[in-house]
Amino acid sequence: MARIMDERGLWPADSPWVRPAMETHARHRFAPDRLWAWDGGAYVCVDRGANPQAWADLVYADPADSTITQVTAGLPTSSLSCEEVVADMLDSLVLEPGQPTLELGTATGRNARLLAERAGPGLVTTVECDPELAAAAAVNLAATGGEVEVLTGDGTIGAPLRERFHRVISTFAVEEVPWAWVEQTVAGGRIVTPWGRLGHVALTIAPDGQSATGWIQGLATFMPSRGADQGLEWDQVRNSCPRPPKNRSPGTCISCTRTPACSSRYGSSLPTSVSAPPHARTLSPRGCMTVTRPGR
Repeated sequence: MARIMDERGLWPADSPWVRPAMETHARHRFAPDRLWAWDGGAYVCVDRGANPQAWADLVYADPADSTITQVTAGLPTSSLSCEEVVADMLDSLVLEPGQPTLELGTATGRNARLLAERAGPGLVTTVECDPELAAAAAVNLAATGGEVEVLTGDGTIGAPLRERFHRVISTFAVEEVPWAWVEQTVAGGRIVTPWGRLGHVALTIAPDGQSATGWIQGLATFMPSRGADQGLEWDQVRNSCPRPPKNRSPGTCISCTRTPACSSRYGSSLPTSVSAPPHARTLSPRGCMTVTRPGR
């Protein structure tokens, strides 16, 4: 996988710490013994003990492929994200040593460990809504160095009882960037999150803390927050591209995927226009997003 990342030029040059961290904290150290694979009609279980080679192939697939670690009601609800997108999002976060960091969506705990590798011990807080996932992630984190705080709760409200963070990163997609995330980030701080079915954005908090502005950094499809609509069913998209989503301009061309897990990015800084509710988000024709305080 590292060789393919090399060949495709996927390691971020501006964040030289990313590659050593990702290779030190390899994917298999965080993967559960039961994974899931799409067989063309449904997700089927792949057990490490019964089929170790198939399990390993899922953990170390193409850098553009995610590893499904949980399936609920027939749909994937947790994963080890695509290696290339993990690297891209860590680069977009512009994380520096000593910066308190909040992660939303702990999953296996690997991303929190990568954040802690850069920020430093005791500076990363991660929030997971699924108690079983949170418990498993805490075990993984303890086994690989500890000193990451794991909270069980609703990631869309952040960690309101903690001090403000310098960096906030979400590993699940939101249709609207929660204002709670902006409130919990210091002025000049940065938020990186997958947004809708479009890609991930990087936002910088304004000096007065009343807004956050930034850009679409890359294209990817991520699992939405729990309880959100996961989109069209497989039989609705497998033979033809569905109609353009209502929140995209007619001239925007987006590759469609059925699997709601993280999938490959296709480029950077998408020029598009997106309609949005007042005071929630705006996106200019050049791909610049602004989030403002509700009611302003």
